[in-house]
Amino acid sequence: MQRRIALLCTSVIGLCFGSSFPSNINIGGLFPPESHEYEVFRFALSHHQDIPKLVPQVDMVKMGNSFSMTYAFCSQFAKGVYAIIGVHDRKTVSMLMSFCGALHVCFVTPSFPIETSNQFVIQLRPELQDALVGVIEHYKWTKFVYMYSSDSGLIVLQKVLDTAAERNWLVTSVNVETMTEASFLKVFQDLDKRKEGQIIIDCELERLSSILKKIVDLGKNRKSYHYILVNLGFLDIDLTDFKKGEANVTGFQIVNYADPGVSRIVQQWMDFDNKDSKVPKKGLKYTGALTYDGVKVMSTAFQNLRRQRIDISRRGNAGECLANPPAPWGQGIDIQRALQQVRIEGVTGHIQFNEKGRRINYTISVMELKATGPKKVGYWNEDEKFVSTAAYMSGSNDTYGFQNHTYIVTTILESPYVMLKKNHEKLLGNDKYEGYCVELAAEIAKHVGYQYKLKIVADGKYGARDPETKMWNGMVGELVYGKADVAVAPLTITLVREEVIDFSKPFMSLGISIMIKKPTKSKPGVFSFLDPLAYEIWMCIVFAYIGVSVVLFLVSRFSPYEWHAEDCEESEEANTNQAAFLSGQNTQNQSHLNQEQTNEFGIFNSLWFSLGAFMQQGCDISPRIFRRNMDAAGERRRRRTRKSTPTVPAMDSVHFPQWTIVELPEPFDGFFGAPEYFLVDCQFYFSSLSDPKPEEKHWLRFMWSRFFGLARQWVQLKLDKHCRNLDSVEQFVGEFMMRFGSLEAKEELEQLLRGVSLEGEPALPFTHYYRQLHAERNSEIQVKSQVPEIQVKPQDP
Repeated sequence: MQRRIALLCTSVIGLCFGSSFPSNINIGGLFPPESHEYEVFRFALSHHQDIPKLVPQVDMVKMGNSFSMTYAFCSQFAKGVYAIIGVHDRKTVSMLMSFCGALHVCFVTPSFPIETSNQFVIQLRPELQDALVGVIEHYKWTKFVYMYSSDSGLIVLQKVLDTAAERNWLVTSVNVETMTEASFLKVFQDLDKRKEGQIIIDCELERLSSILKKIVDLGKNRKSYHYILVNLGFLDIDLTDFKKGEANVTGFQIVNYADPGVSRIVQQWMDFDNKDSKVPKKGLKYTGALTYDGVKVMSTAFQNLRRQRIDISRRGNAGECLANPPAPWGQGIDIQRALQQVRIEGVTGHIQFNEKGRRINYTISVMELKATGPKKVGYWNEDEKFVSTAAYMSGSNDTYGFQNHTYIVTTILESPYVMLKKNHEKLLGNDKYEGYCVELAAEIAKHVGYQYKLKIVADGKYGARDPETKMWNGMVGELVYGKADVAVAPLTITLVREEVIDFSKPFMSLGISIMIKKPTKSKPGVFSFLDPLAYEIWMCIVFAYIGVSVVLFLVSRFSPYEWHAEDCEESEEANTNQAAFLSGQNTQNQSHLNQEQTNEFGIFNSLWFSLGAFMQQGCDISPRIFRRNMDAAGERRRRRTRKSTPTVPAMDSVHFPQWTIVELPEPFDGFFGAPEYFLVDCQFYFSSLSDPKPEEKHWLRFMWSRFFGLARQWVQLKLDKHCRNLDSVEQFVGEFMMRFGSLEAKEELEQLLRGVSLEGEPALPFTHYYRQLHAERNSEIQVKSQVPEIQVKPQDP
C-alpha cells in the first residue's frame, strides 16, 4: 500500500512539473525599421506555431545608436523574454556582448561573425576568412587590393594579412568608409599603372551595391579586372553591368536555391501576405535566410527543453538590466546549452554550433560570373577546404557563348572607313553601311563567330572627358557606360583613353612612311659596260668606226703624200769566239740600205689608228695629209662627247652593295697611307707644290707619319731599287721640312732618323746609314762586273 502511494505521488509531481513548462515563449526582436530581416522574422514565426508557441516582442532600433540599442535591450529584458534575436553593427556589438554575458541572456544574430568568448552569443553566419584564403590560393594571387568596411571586414582582413606575411603576398588594404571619389579613382589608376586588376571587396550588401555602381561608372567592369566579393549572397547582387563588360567576378553563396526544400520556402515567402509591410516584396536574401534559420533554431531548442522537462519558467520580476551588481537569470545557462546543441538542416545548409556559439560543419559554394550568368565552380568546407568542380571542356575557347548574344558595335561616319550607301533608305541593319571598318567588322565576326549590330554614335564624337563633370562622350563614353560592346572606327590611341577602355593593335597607321627596297648584292656581268647605251647606238658606233677606218685607208691610197721611201736595215751579225777573252774584241757587220715606196696606212693600221682615236690613246703612226688629220680630229672630238655622255647612266646601271647598320662599325682590314714606293718616288709631287693649301698640309703630315713607320722596314730590306734614289730621298726630306715642318717637327724627324739602326750597330743618322748601304752595294756590283764569266765547252766523247 505504501508503495502504491509513493508511485501516485511521483506521478502527480511529474505531471505538475510537466505542466509547469510554459506553453508560450516570449522571443525578443531587435531589428532596424522596415528591414528585410524583420519581414523574414515575421514570416518565420508564422511557420513555427508548434507547442511551445513563440511570441514575438519586437523593438525597432536605429543602427549605430548605442543608446537606442541599450534602451531596447533593457526593455526586452524587463518583459521577461527567454531569448533575443536581432542584428548588430560595429558600434553596438560590444554593448550587446556585455549585457548578454552579465545577465545570461542568449542573443541569436544573423549579423557578421565576431571574435568573442561570450558563449551566450549564437552566431548564425559562417566565417569566411578560411574560405577566402583558399580561393586566393586557388587563383594564385600574390598582389591584390583589399577593400573592406569597418563593420564586417576587420576579422577577415586580419586573417588575410597574417597569411600574406607567411607567403610573401603584397596586400594593399583600403577602408571604403573613408574613401572619397578622388581616392577611389586613384586606387584604380594605380592598378592600371601597375597592370594589375585583382581586387577583394569585403562589406555588407547595401554598401557593396554602391561600390559596384562606382566601379561601373569608372568603366572598370572590364575583362582585365578580377573581383572577389566577400559576401555570402553572390546571387543577391546585380551583376548585369559586369557581365556586359566581361569582368571576372568570384563570390560565395550560402543558400542553395536548387534544393527542393529551399525552393519551397522561397516560394512560400513570395506568397506570404504581409499587410503591415511597407517594403516591396523581393526575393529571399541570404540575411533573411539566416534569420529564418535563427527562428527555427530557437523553436527547436525550446522543443528539446520541453521534451527534457527542464523548468525554464520565470517567477517574479525579471529585474533591472542596469542593476549593480547585475543579477543574472538562472535559467539562461540551460537555454544557452539547448541552443548550442541544435543540429538541423536549414535554408543555409547544415546548422551546428561549437561551445563558443560559432557555426561549424558548414559548406559554402564558390561562384563565378560567366557569360550565361553566375555558375558554381567549387565549394569549401572545413574538412576538404576548397574543391573545384568547374567542368572546362578541352576544346573550349574564348568564343564560347558568342553565338547566343548580339553585340553592339559603335562607330562613326568617316569616309572612307564608314559611309552610308546611296540607297541606304531602302536597306536595314548593317547593310546600310559600307567602308573599310564595315568590312573589317564583318570579317572579325565571321572569323570569331558572333552576331553584331552596327550603331552610329549618337553625338557624332570620337570620345573625350568633360573636365567639369568627368563624364565621357562619343564612342568612348558608350563603351565606358555599357551602351556598346565594341568600337570599330579610326580612333586615335591616347593615354587618357587607355585608362578607361582597352585598345586592340592598330589595324592601320596614318603618317609619313619611308620604304627602301633591300639591295641585292649582284656582280656586274661581262657585257654590263654596254648597259648605258642601247644596242642600236652601239651598232652605229661600230659602223662609224669601220667607216672612218675605210675612209682613212682609201684617202691614204689615193694621196701621194702617204707614199714615202722606207729605210730598211738589214744586218748580219757574225760572232766568233776569241782565244783571248781579256781583249773583249767585238766585230760589227756592215749593212746596206735599200730604199722602196711604202704606205703605212694599210687596212689594219687604219683600224688601229681609228681605235686609238676612239679610245683617246696615242698611236705610233700619224697621217700626213690635212684631210686625214681633220678626220682624226673629228673622230677624237666625237669620242670625247660619247665618253662623257653615258657617265651618269653607267653609274645608275651598276648596283653597289650597301652596308647595313651592323656592318658599318666592323673594322677595315686595309690601311690608309703611302706604300713603300712612296719613300723614293714621291719627290716629284712635293716639288710640284709651290704653295700648298691647309688641307694639303694636313694630308702631307699624315703621309709623313706613314713614312716614319716604313723607314725602319725599308732600311732593313736593303732593296736595290731604294739605293738608286738616295739623292732624291735626301732632297725630299729637306724640302718637306723646309716647307711644311715646324721646329718641333724637325726635332722629332731628326730624333726618329737617328734612331734607325741595324742590330749590333750604333744609331746613326738615317741618311748616313743609307749612304753606307749604297756604297756597299755599289762595291759589290763593281766586283761582280770585273769577274769574267768562264764558259767551258763540253768535250766530245
